[in-house]
Amino acid sequence: MSRDASSTSLSETNLAQAPLATPALPRRGLLGLGTLGLLGLGGCGFRPLYGSSGAANAVSGPVAAELAAVEVARIPERNGQLLRRALQERLWTSGQSSPRYTLTAFPLFDVELEGIRTTGLPTRVRYTGTANWWLATKEVPPKPVASGAERSLDAYNIPDNQFFAGDAARDAALRRLLGQMADDIVTRLAVRFQERETG
Repeated sequence: MSRDASSTSLSETNLAQAPLATPALPRRGLLGLGTLGLLGLGGCGFRPLYGSSGAANAVSGPVAAELAAVEVARIPERNGQLLRRALQERLWTSGQSSPRYTLTAFPLFDVELEGIRTTGLPTRVRYTGTANWWLATKEVPPKPVASGAERSLDAYNIPDNQFFAGDAARDAALRRLLGQMADDIVTRLAVRFQERETG
């Protein structure tokens, strides 16, 4: 990622409330605690979603088959089309099977201008995207399966007198933002299908 761009998903740290200095902890101690924590997870049946048997990589697993059976409803406007394409790419990793579910999503965007010059022109733009979504069966009447709202943040710099570069930076920021929202939605769906699979 370039220095001019930044991306955040779901939450943002408030630097104004952060302490100015934190005591340094020994790295070996933190590494040891992290290793013990991971070893402890193995005994309680913990299985990573994005592991070798997880939904994202296992194209033959039952969760991947459920994800491939999700049809993404049309989303209006260009950003909606980009979100729909990103969702399809993530859901249909093994090709689409006959659809049994319909995923409906509506992205909303908020734009905040930052870094105002003395001339009143901004030097940075921050996008906040929220995607409200719900999954239902294709039965008549449809039965709700899952729903949620995903929120992502991204920003880009506006260079001086470089309009093409500014447009390219804006498009890249929107694609990153939509890709992050699609990742979050598919992860939520995979967790939901995994919960149903394990009972």
